[in-house]
Amino acid sequence: MYDFCVNGAGMVGATLALGLLRQGYRVALIDPAPPKPFEPGQPPDLRVSALSAGTVALLQSLGAWQSIPASRLRAYNKLSVWEDRQSTTDFEAQLLDMSVLGYFCENRLIQLACLAAIALQQHEANLTQFTQTPETVQWHEPHGCTIVLNDNSTIAARWLIGADGAGSFVRQQAGISTQGWQYGQQALGVTVKTAQAQPDWTWQEFHPSGPRAFLPMYDNFGSFVWYDNPARIRQLKTMNNTQLKQAIEDAFPRITGDFEIQAKAAFPLTRMHAQRYLKHQAILVGDAAHTINPLAGQGVNIGFKDVQALLNVTQPSAGLLKYDSLKQHYEQPRQRDNLAMMSAMDAFYLLFSNRLAPAKWVRTGLLKMTQQTDFAKRQILQYAIGE
Repeated sequence: MYDFCVNGAGMVGATLALGLLRQGYRVALIDPAPPKPFEPGQPPDLRVSALSAGTVALLQSLGAWQSIPASRLRAYNKLSVWEDRQSTTDFEAQLLDMSVLGYFCENRLIQLACLAAIALQQHEANLTQFTQTPETVQWHEPHGCTIVLNDNSTIAARWLIGADGAGSFVRQQAGISTQGWQYGQQALGVTVKTAQAQPDWTWQEFHPSGPRAFLPMYDNFGSFVWYDNPARIRQLKTMNNTQLKQAIEDAFPRITGDFEIQAKAAFPLTRMHAQRYLKHQAILVGDAAHTINPLAGQGVNIGFKDVQALLNVTQPSAGLLKYDSLKQHYEQPRQRDNLAMMSAMDAFYLLFSNRLAPAKWVRTGLLKMTQQTDFAKRQILQYAIGE
């Protein structure tokens, strides 16, 4: 019997499996769709994450960070938000006596780095990877569960971890309900290559129709993120590169220099929160437990916070892993913390998408006040980077 079966080997699932393996547990990792190998010279992937300092520290402690090609990382030391030029707020690393706030990195490379670190572990024999698809789960509380795969083979484990995304199979099998909604906007991500180097600076500009952001990447690559109503996003998605480039130049006036469009993709904006992170012998982490408005790029980082919190509970020095311990030290604090972040992002979203004059006065005042108050900026930054 395995101690843990992790369903899903994306960034969060692979990191958690690595952490559990390093703690000496026997781990089964279900990954029906392993990532494509990395080859130097490949164009950047569309799926990119902003990794906070807390996330970087976690990956470093597990020996995964070192396996990410340094040439594909892009540090940033400044984050700016504004609605107009008179109300800009700058968050800079030097406020926290840090050299960088975080890094932009392709999701696949983080996933591959964790899988590479797993392969290097001297206790690799304690981890078995399965490429089959799970079909059903039989619960045997409090002793464990049996996962039945699509070839009728089975995996017996004491705990089943759902790291399998927003449509989580584990969550459904455990009968855990969710609350949430679709936002009235979608987002278009556009990977570009700029003619000149961009500073180590990411920014977000607010408009009534939705925010617009720029994320610098390695080798003069970058990513525009354009939030708008679904009809506008569909229109942008159907444009050819020449038309889309002109639309971006009109909508993103602060970009400097020429650029070429490399790829584009649209994605919906959804809020979802599981009412429980723990039921039967199932534990939810990452997007299986929560999806959040990507306004501040915190989605993957709160997933990594789930991983860190769970690894704190599972460490052997904590003694035999029990349901009550998981509930007290994992489920309750993570639900509380994640709900606070989700609610803050929703409040921010509603405030900055409101066209009424009083709302504009409030948000302009907030941005100006924050810009003038280092204490407020430090508090926001410390929470955002996982301090």
